[in-house]
Amino acid sequence: MHFVVSCITAISLALIAALRPYLIIETVDSYIKGKDPEGLLTFAMLILIVLITEVLLHLTFIYIANWLGQHIIKDIRVKLFEHVLKFKMSYFDKSSVGQMVTRVVSDVETIAQFFGQGLFMIISDLLKMVVIATFMLYKNYQLALISFAVLPVIVYATKVFQAAIKVAFQQVRTQVANLNGFVQERVTGMQIVQLFSREKIEYDKFKEINEAHKKAHVKTVWYFSIFFPIAEILSSVAVGLLVWYGGLNLALDGSVTLGEIMGFIMMVEMLYRPLRQIADKFTTLQMGMVAGNRVFEIMDTQESVSKEGKIEIEKLDGKIEFKNVRFSYVKGEEVLKGISMTVEAGDTVAIVGATGAGKSTIINLLNRFYEIDSGDICIDSININDFKLKSLRDHVAIVLQDVFLFSDSILNNITLENKEISLKQVVDAAKQIGINDFIESLPNGYEFNVKERGSMLSSGQRQLISFLRAYVSNPSVLILDEATSSVDSYSEKMIQYATDKITKDRTSIIIAHRLATIQKADKIIVMDKGNIVEIGSHKELLKNIDGYYRNLFEKQFSDTSEEVASN
Repeated sequence: MHFVVSCITAISLALIAALRPYLIIETVDSYIKGKDPEGLLTFAMLILIVLITEVLLHLTFIYIANWLGQHIIKDIRVKLFEHVLKFKMSYFDKSSVGQMVTRVVSDVETIAQFFGQGLFMIISDLLKMVVIATFMLYKNYQLALISFAVLPVIVYATKVFQAAIKVAFQQVRTQVANLNGFVQERVTGMQIVQLFSREKIEYDKFKEINEAHKKAHVKTVWYFSIFFPIAEILSSVAVGLLVWYGGLNLALDGSVTLGEIMGFIMMVEMLYRPLRQIADKFTTLQMGMVAGNRVFEIMDTQESVSKEGKIEIEKLDGKIEFKNVRFSYVKGEEVLKGISMTVEAGDTVAIVGATGAGKSTIINLLNRFYEIDSGDICIDSININDFKLKSLRDHVAIVLQDVFLFSDSILNNITLENKEISLKQVVDAAKQIGINDFIESLPNGYEFNVKERGSMLSSGQRQLISFLRAYVSNPSVLILDEATSSVDSYSEKMIQYATDKITKDRTSIIIAHRLATIQKADKIIVMDKGNIVEIGSHKELLKNIDGYYRNLFEKQFSDTSEEVASN
């Protein structure tokens, strides 16, 4: 409906544009030269009515064009974000957050201008030009041809301008993305910048990027400063030719009337002004096209999980099997080299090993954040590729080492706004794992806003919140990834208590560097360079004097290792 109204309004504006010069011609030739005051008043009123109508049509057209633009862009933005939400982690590993934000927010807004202030306006201006040119030829083809004399030159200048400005705006959008990426990264890592006294270095880098950004913009200004004066001069030349030819004919044989000269001067302006405006709006159009290419590049990216299963999980026992699983983040550089292992339902299994051994990779694969190169991963003897992705992740909860909290209340960070989890359930769960008192001690308790990334809480407190978040989701499989690696001793005791509570009676995988936290595990899997080198209980592994686990244990407890080994 709005699109139809927009088309009707654009056509009406084009038709009414030709009505004004027609009324001027008739007024001058019939009523001013004819000295008819009554007719002059009537036509003056008609011109006033036409002007008011044109203003109202312009208001309607501009509003509807921008309304359409915003609604189109709303749909694009929603589809784009929905598409990004489905990407595998590998896409985000190699993408700049700042550039992603630029494309999802800034570039999409530029596309809105493409529709609201570019495309629809250009179509309207082209219609005006066609109607005006047709009327000029109908009224006096000789004056029309004189008026069109400089048109090919302006069209050629416009074409050259368009080609140059497109390249310039591609550079502008690239520099905007670079600037956003740099600022976002430095603001996020400001603590490191200040800690290592890199303020001057980062300031100088920012100046360089900002200078490149300025140069890209200045280049567009340079093209504008050349094109528009040329367009103005050429349109003035057209008016000069018109006045010369029309005045000569008026003086010699009267084949051209004074009204026609005045009307054609008005129509020349009406013909060439839209052409200049089209060139101006082409800037918006070019920016929108460049932004659109960048946005649709993401839309066309096929980085989502390749196979979506059909099995909806109601309940899992939690038996996990890895069967000769191979995986590489970078092609040709295997991280997991054909590992096989089984975690029985209800067991607590620890995975240990040096940094880079492949421990965290296992949990990334279990949640299908990445696709394996070969092999099979099964839960309850069903390949995880056969489960619906959301259903699988709803039954597997992870407590990460680097806890991410949103700038929101503690309650919303725990429930993640899941309406099925009530405040009472959260409070009861917090009491069960021993962290309710800590939350209640904060201002506003569960409504306390933790700010961006949970900056108002200590690392230990953030970790406790993540434990509660995992616990209230009631998962069938629980994974703890280095959950006590960077907390104080008091928080560690609370976390250890919470760990014992939430791992009880459910399949749990604990990844840890600190071996003291996993000695009660039913099974310990020892990894080295993408391979499983040992499997057994804590006591069984210590019996192997030359074993990898025994070596790790002695390094961490060198002062008591002999006593422990003898036991």
